[in-house]
Amino acid sequence: MPDAIFAHPRLAEIYDIFDDDRSDLDAYVAIAAELTPGPAAAAVVDVGCGTGALAVRLAALGYRVTGVDPAAASLAVARTKPHAQTVTWIEGDATALPAPAAADLALMTGNVAQVFLTDEDWTGTLRAVAAALRPGGHFVFETRRPEARAWEEWALGSAPVVREVPGIGTVQEHRVSFSVDLPYVSFGGAYHFPDGEIVNSQSTLRFRTREEVQASLDECGFDVVDVRQAPDRMGKEYVFIARRRDHR
Repeated sequence: MPDAIFAHPRLAEIYDIFDDDRSDLDAYVAIAAELTPGPAAAAVVDVGCGTGALAVRLAALGYRVTGVDPAAASLAVARTKPHAQTVTWIEGDATALPAPAAADLALMTGNVAQVFLTDEDWTGTLRAVAAALRPGGHFVFETRRPEARAWEEWALGSAPVVREVPGIGTVQEHRVSFSVDLPYVSFGGAYHFPDGEIVNSQSTLRFRTREEVQASLDECGFDVVDVRQAPDRMGKEYVFIARRRDHR
């Protein structure tokens, strides 16, 4: 079940406004160009595509894009964006991807890799992604480095966040909960709308070590070919570039 921040229609509608400028996606666009034969010849899967920020950006460049996400409300927002009509949208998790789909590249941005709290859910996702890729296809995703202790910065950010949302008005996000029980970090917010409605959302992320991630990729048929830093969070995240083995 996706978190309310993605699944509740009112929260999905304002998600992009409360998110950052998504300059983090620049690195993924560059990686797509690096790892594929070019937009006209490449099929890309955006796993956990949310409101479609990356999917429509890649579609605008000419890639054949499939976006998959379990939150219907987020997909509804994604479908309203320019170039959305050229994207294949699938409601569900990675196991809903058609296999074999022969995709050249699968991408998973933001915190998506960390929402899988159990080993079973994580390995199930990895196996589904592998099944959707052609042999030799690449899987690229980011995950926060536990040793960077991002939760310590989050714990300080308790001031309300206020945004002006076109067509809605002033919306405020208030921190209502925060807890650390490693490898899990949980946090909750309450969104106050100008009509008086308050919508709550609770999220939990799992922080895996580099060794844990690499071992799980190996188990599920991937070879790690590179581990980079995220340009927007230097020293705070790993960006894994893995290649699906020709024989699993």
